[in-house]
Amino acid sequence: MKINIIQKIVTTTLVLGSFTISFAQKIDEQAKKILDEVTQNYESKENTYFKFVFSSGNGKIAKNQSGIYYAAKDKYKLKIMGTEQIFDGKKIYNISADEKEVTIAKSDGKDAMFSPINYLDTYKKDYNVDYNGQKKINNVNANMIVLTPVKSNGLKTINLYVNAEKKQLVRLEQYSNNGDIAIINITNYKENQKLSPEMFSFNAKKYKNYLVTEL
Repeated sequence: MKINIIQKIVTTTLVLGSFTISFAQKIDEQAKKILDEVTQNYESKENTYFKFVFSSGNGKIAKNQSGIYYAAKDKYKLKIMGTEQIFDGKKIYNISADEKEVTIAKSDGKDAMFSPINYLDTYKKDYNVDYNGQKKINNVNANMIVLTPVKSNGLKTINLYVNAEKKQLVRLEQYSNNGDIAIINITNYKENQKLSPEMFSFNAKKYKNYLVTEL
């Protein structure tokens, strides 16, 4: 199913927080300041939106998929390639338009949503953090921050590119030891929009002809 695409994207954002034991770290103060400011910026907004391109492959990029993402506090909506995922704060709804299928699962409180904040806050636990200068990304002079795991977790490096002036992420790159590459390139960003009250709600009436499975 195309729902697997969403699972792959969300997994990309979860790897950083997969270890909870603390090890000796090296955290560059300039990089820490940038990440903390970006995190505070995102957390201060009533809601956020970004359009992105998710690229993946092994050794080289083989697939590019466009998507959009909305979030308001602990709720979010993610759309990519005819597949939609909604989290209303209690349950996660995966909706496949092509296969006319909906799966519903209760959140156990440990579910991390697809959000740039997942990349920003978890560096404090198990990653060495280095500032690596500036690089032109999406016509922006972005600050490059490199995360490397203190203890082996399957990842080689994670590169974060930040527009420090606007305190926003521009691009996220994740490189695995097995050659897998996953990149989230943010192409458009908006915040504090007037959103519909139904933005993060699942309306079962719209999916009468779908196979609905509640886990």
